[in-house]
Amino acid sequence: MLEISLKRIKSQPLELGNCGSTFKRPLNLYASKIIDDLNLKGLSIGGAMVSKKHAGFIVNFNTASSKDVVELIEKIREEALDKLGVLLEQEIIFVE
Repeated sequence: MLEISLKRIKSQPLELGNCGSTFKRPLNLYASKIIDDLNLKGLSIGGAMVSKKHAGFIVNFNTASSKDVVELIEKIREEALDKLGVLLEQEIIFVE
């Protein structure tokens, strides 16, 4: 358990509030690698940002609103589809 916890601390942005894993894994691909390959780490909208530590996470670095998170997710999905032809499916579910 300790080994797994230490690995997560090193690889995931646990120091900031986040949405957890944002996208499902596309067939034979990794969403975080796609986002990283698109150079989107650090991309921000409002207070929401693609984690610089792990591209598969959106972090709250400056009082992000839910609108900020939704817009950032949409931007990432657009980039993946337009530039790589990959449709990223959200793993997180929004409740109104």
